[in-house]
Amino acid sequence: MSQSSNHAVGVDNTFRRKFDPEEYIERAREREQKEAEGRSKSKSKGPLVQRKPLKHRDYEVDLESRLGKTQVVTPIAPLSQQAGYYCSVCECVVKDSANYLDHINGKKHQRALGMSMRAERASLQQVQERFELLKKRKDTVGFTEQDLDERILKQQQEEEERKRQRRERKKEKKKEKAAEEETEIDPDVAAMMGFGGFRSSKK
Repeated sequence: MSQSSNHAVGVDNTFRRKFDPEEYIERAREREQKEAEGRSKSKSKGPLVQRKPLKHRDYEVDLESRLGKTQVVTPIAPLSQQAGYYCSVCECVVKDSANYLDHINGKKHQRALGMSMRAERASLQQVQERFELLKKRKDTVGFTEQDLDERILKQQQEEEERKRQRRERKKEKKKEKAAEEETEIDPDVAAMMGFGGFRSSKK
């Protein structure tokens, strides 16, 4: 038997696995069906909660009471005593004021308070009442254009006075500095060194 005939009779390694498309289509349908059943179960876990619409805060957000204060923080301290801003509703600590405001205005916090992220649609009567309230507030403050002009003029005068005082202080400092320099130079020492002062020789 020749060498060429050995190669021809060798092992058939050209076999390739063949996929049945129908089988995989069926598998995909089963998976989609299971996912749909899982979604419907998760949706119907409990009764629907009717959330209240968004409303204004009826309290002042305290961001400055601990400003500039030093605090010793230990890892075993409760969350409310750790560094940062503590949210008692969500029981979490936020490290800075900007993120704290984002948190209390965010969806997670509002949902914990039982509110949806939709604001209540105002009626015509509510809008009119709000305008009336703002008009009354404006009247009680009592600002007129003349008052505003007077305040602007007063501010300008105060600013000019501050500038004038600043200029005077600078002049006084210059005079004091010049006087100090003159007293620092001893005339005997200056004569020994061969000069009578720092004045110009030009006449």
